[in-house]
Amino acid sequence: MYAGQFAWISLLIVGLVLFLFRKIYGEVVGAIPLNGGAYNVLLNTSTKRLASLAAALTILSYMATAVISASEAMHYLASIYKALPVDYSTTVVLLCFTGLAILGIGESAIVAVIIFIIHLSTLSILVVTSAWFIMMHGLEIFHLNWSLPIQSGNFTTALFLGFATAMLGISGFESSANFVEEQEHGVFPKTLRNMWAVVSFFNPVIALILICVIPLALVGEHQESLLAFLGHTTGGKWLAYLVSIDAVLVLCGAVLTSFVGVSGLLERITLDRILPNYFLKKNKRGSNYRIVIAFFILCVSVLVVTKGHVAALAGVYTFSFLAVMALFGFGNLLLKFKRSRLPRPERANGLIVLIAIALIIVAFIGNIILHLDYFYTFLNYLIPTLLFIAIMLNRAFIVKMCIELLEYISKPFQKIVIKSNKYLQKLHTKINAQEFVFFTKGDNVAVLNLVMQYVQSNETTKKLKIVNIKSENHSNELLRKDLEVLDRAYPEIDIDFIEIPGVFGPDIIDELSKKWSIPKNFMFIGAPGNKFPYRVSELGGVRLIM
Repeated sequence: MYAGQFAWISLLIVGLVLFLFRKIYGEVVGAIPLNGGAYNVLLNTSTKRLASLAAALTILSYMATAVISASEAMHYLASIYKALPVDYSTTVVLLCFTGLAILGIGESAIVAVIIFIIHLSTLSILVVTSAWFIMMHGLEIFHLNWSLPIQSGNFTTALFLGFATAMLGISGFESSANFVEEQEHGVFPKTLRNMWAVVSFFNPVIALILICVIPLALVGEHQESLLAFLGHTTGGKWLAYLVSIDAVLVLCGAVLTSFVGVSGLLERITLDRILPNYFLKKNKRGSNYRIVIAFFILCVSVLVVTKGHVAALAGVYTFSFLAVMALFGFGNLLLKFKRSRLPRPERANGLIVLIAIALIIVAFIGNIILHLDYFYTFLNYLIPTLLFIAIMLNRAFIVKMCIELLEYISKPFQKIVIKSNKYLQKLHTKINAQEFVFFTKGDNVAVLNLVMQYVQSNETTKKLKIVNIKSENHSNELLRKDLEVLDRAYPEIDIDFIEIPGVFGPDIIDELSKKWSIPKNFMFIGAPGNKFPYRVSELGGVRLIM
C-alpha cells in the first residue's frame, strides 16, 4: 500500500535481506545446533539478561504470529462463507490448536511437505492464470496504476516505507532456528534456501501482477484476503476458493508452528531458571500443558486489545520479529569474536552481517514512523514481559530484601513474621543450593578468572565445581595454586576442585550429571576447537561460557 505501484521493488529488497540472513543463520546454527534461536546464541555468547530479552521478543513474535495467522485464515474462509464471524472464529481456531498441543500433537514433516507442495502449486496456478489474464486484457490497468501520483511523497520514501511494511512477508523465516534439534543434519540450510527462493520469487511477481490486474484503489479494500480477490478476478470463483483453502492450510500450519515453538522455547528458558518451575509440569502425553494454556490466554488477550485488527496485530509481530532478527545478527558478531574457535560449516562475512543488521534497523524505524500506535501496543506487552523476567532473574535478591523487610516489621507481628521468615529462608536456601560445574583442561588463572566473573554476574547461586578430567602422569599442582588464589579473590563463591580420571565426552558428562543431580544446562565448558571430537549438541545442553 505505502509503496503503491513500486511495491514489487520493495519486495525484491526484502528478498535481498533474506539472502543476507541465510549465511548469518547458517553460521550460528552450524556452530551451535541447539534449539532456542536468538536466545540460544546469545546465551552461549553473552549474558543471560541479553538472552532473556531475545526470549521475550521471540515469545511475543510467536504470540502475534499465532493470532495473525488464525485471523488471516478466517478472513480467507470468510471470503467463501460471508456470514462467518471472523473474531469468534479466530478464537475457536486458537482454542482448537491449544487442545491439539495439549494432546501432544506436534508438527509432522510429511504434513509440512504436503502443505508446502499444495502452496507452491496454488501460487504457480495463480501466477500462470494471472499472466494469461494480462495477455487477454492488456496492460491498461498497469498504465493506469503506474501513472498515479506517489502517495508517500517521492520514490525513495515509497520504497523505504514499502520495504518496512513488506518485512512482514518473511514471517516464519526465524522460526526454523528454534527447532534445530528436531531436524536431521543438513535440513536447516535447505529450509532457509527454500524459504528464500519462494519469498524472493513469488512475492515480487505477485505484487507486479497485482498492479497489472487490480486498480490500486481496490487493493486496500481487499487487503485481508487480497490473493483470493486476485484469483477471483483472473480465474473466477474456483481459483478464489483454491487460494482461500490454500491460505487456510498454510496459516493454520503457522498457528501450529507457533504453539510447538513457544512450548520448546518456554521449556528451555524455564530449565535455565528464567521462568518458574511451575511451567515444567507435563501431562501423560508429555506436553507442557501449562505453557500451552498460558500461551492461549496471551493470544486471546492480544486479540481483544487490538480488537482483531490485522494491521495492529501485524505491527506487534513486525516489531518483535525485527528485534529478534537484529539480535540474531548481533549474536552472529559475538560468535565471531568470542567463540572464534568453535567449528562451523559456513561463515558470514562481517561486513555483510553489519549491512543486514542495518537494514533490519531501517525497517524497524520505518514501522515506527508508519505505526507509532502499534509500537505502543508492542511496548504494552514487551515491558511487562521484561519486568517479569527481571524479577525472576533477580528473585534471590528480592527474596533477601523481603526477609529484611519482614525482620524490620517483626516486632508488632512477631508470630506471622517468624512463619513467613522461615518459608522465605527455605526458599532462599533452595534457590542458592544449585551447584554449577566447569570442565577445565588445566586453564591458566586468567581463563579461570573469566569463569568466576561469569558465574558472579549471571547466576544467582555461588557453588561451583571445577572438574579436571585427568590423564595418567599429569600433575595439577599449578592449577590447585591458581584456584587457591581465586578462592581468596572470590570469597562469595564456594569452589570445589575435583579430579576425575578418564576421557572427557558425553558419557562422563551424563555420569556426573546423574551422580551429582546437576542438570546439564548448569554445566559449562570453554568453546571447543576444530580437534574436538564431538558436536556441541551431543553434550546434552552443556553451555559455552568462554
